[in-house]
Amino acid sequence: TPDMSGGTRSYEMARRLAAAGHEVHMITTDRSGISGRNWYITSEMGIQIHWLPVPYSNNMSYSERIYAFLRFATGAAHYASQIKSDVVFATSTPLTIAIPAVYVARKQRIPLVFEVRDLWPELPIAVGALKGPMIPPAQWLEQFAYRNSSQIVALSPGMKEGITRSGYPPDHVHVIPNSADLDMFSVQAGEGISFRRKFDWLQNRPLVVYTGTLGRINGVDYLARLAAVTRTIAPDIRFLVVGDGAERQRVVDTAKQYRVYEENFFMMPPLPKAQIPAVLSAADMATSLVIDLPQLWDNSANKFFDALASGTPIAINHLGWQAKLLEENGAGVVLDRRDIDQATLKLLDFINDQKRLKDAGISARRLAEEMFSRDKLAKQLEQVLLLAVRNFR
Repeated sequence: TPDMSGGTRSYEMARRLAAAGHEVHMITTDRSGISGRNWYITSEMGIQIHWLPVPYSNNMSYSERIYAFLRFATGAAHYASQIKSDVVFATSTPLTIAIPAVYVARKQRIPLVFEVRDLWPELPIAVGALKGPMIPPAQWLEQFAYRNSSQIVALSPGMKEGITRSGYPPDHVHVIPNSADLDMFSVQAGEGISFRRKFDWLQNRPLVVYTGTLGRINGVDYLARLAAVTRTIAPDIRFLVVGDGAERQRVVDTAKQYRVYEENFFMMPPLPKAQIPAVLSAADMATSLVIDLPQLWDNSANKFFDALASGTPIAINHLGWQAKLLEENGAGVVLDRRDIDQATLKLLDFINDQKRLKDAGISARRLAEEMFSRDKLAKQLEQVLLLAVRNFR
């Protein structure tokens, strides 16, 4: 929920479905794992949320995370099958979410709509998380998920292409990207000013922010290297990372190695989603970053759409559909992944051009309103679910 850190896509979509008159049950985890071993139920904005305590974090090893995925999958399969339903909507990653989803759909003889938020197992294979004998079962699970789905939702055009390459019919794949919470991020300028005044190191200086996970695929140490070159040219510019993850210490170590840590490069722990609008309001530029792998270009990162909603220009360091979107609409800048000196100069040219910066912010917000409104995309999802039910019957 917005009171927690992390992405809120499932919550935001579900509450809109509930508001439209549907009965919505959410099967999920209490990732803290501290509430005991049994399921418990809460109600949030009309959604009945069923929580299974399973410890999980990005700081876990890959094997620990896989165990957590499987523990949830087995627990959710039996539990969810007892909730009489018309349709199952399963959102992945991980692919193991297909196990309880298919089980429930088959047992209740109802359709399954499967949402692909990352191309698994293509992505974990590319980053080396899945190796050797683990690859064939993962590929089988991918086909198992697709074969048993009445409709599939993909979060980007590239993800749709990846799904259809597997042989799944294109007319059953619907692109519904991550979306922009227009109301949440429409904050008064005073909120950004108040955020700035809390920190002596910031005040009225230009600010570049990253708000999100510090995982292996994000490569946020890139921002520390940008800060190092920037400090020699424009020492007043500040970089801020808000988040946590397995690579946090690597980012800290890189910043210290380049002698920018708490000089012009600063870090904060994760904040509840409801506090992120103030951070983006304070920022001159937001960033969305990945490591140098083409398989990551099809991502649909929450932070990208949060920045659009807040009207904050965006800098990314990869190609793909988001890069094309920024360049065609003048809503941000695409930085070189490998040449840090060139990337820094490009970033500084953008930040120092106040008219361009202002126009980019306006373009970002316009994109959010016209293409990525959460309300509009939730209605698209509702239509996909209704289509699955109609066709199944």
